[in-house]
Amino acid sequence: MLDKVNEINVCLSPALIHLHDISNSIVVVIDIFRATTSMCYGLANGADGIIPVAEVSTCAIYKDHGYLLAAERNGEVVDGFDFGNSPFSYVGEKVKGRTIVLTTTNGTKAIHLSREAKKVVIGSFLNLTALCNWLSKQDDSILLVCAGWKDNFNLEDTVFAGAVINKLKESHKKGDDAAIAAETLYFTAEKDLADFLSRSAHSKRLQHLGIQKDIDFCLQTDLLETIPVLEGDRLVALEA
Repeated sequence: MLDKVNEINVCLSPALIHLHDISNSIVVVIDIFRATTSMCYGLANGADGIIPVAEVSTCAIYKDHGYLLAAERNGEVVDGFDFGNSPFSYVGEKVKGRTIVLTTTNGTKAIHLSREAKKVVIGSFLNLTALCNWLSKQDDSILLVCAGWKDNFNLEDTVFAGAVINKLKESHKKGDDAAIAAETLYFTAEKDLADFLSRSAHSKRLQHLGIQKDIDFCLQTDLLETIPVLEGDRLVALEA
């Protein structure tokens, strides 16, 4: 009897998630610029938890209950909220010991659509190796869900998916063409991620908003060991 070989697949947009059997997979949600990067950074800096919600109106419901409220749309902080999804808002002096309620244009939507998965974890370049080391030990198939931009494909999330696939080549086989394409794109980008991803549409949006420093921060690799995992309605740090 042949040993089971687990697959790794890629969902290039949340609009395609219904095509995948997520109930039997570990889902990794990816929103490199900037939501999942900030989630990893916030939990690493001592936040008690992050509650991802799909809508600004839902985030507002938590007002006056002791939570930090974070809302971003189209790259900018929504008026009336504490901050958005810049990683520089998730430093220890702001978030340690606090619970954050967060809504973003793309990332929190992708998490919301992934809730029926066997487990949902969060990926970024900041925790790439720690994430892949953990994933390699799991006896489950993996679905990498790229948050994209308003249901469209984007470069940065797909390049990150390709990096994960490359690191997991000994434990998981590529299960679909999207996985093959993502890894191929990563091979094209890996020698100079910053230069390659400076061409991406969302990178240009953020540059236009004057926040190149956020882009640079999000492309740093292996700063963290923290892996956010969805438990109930909130993201918490996965226990080692």
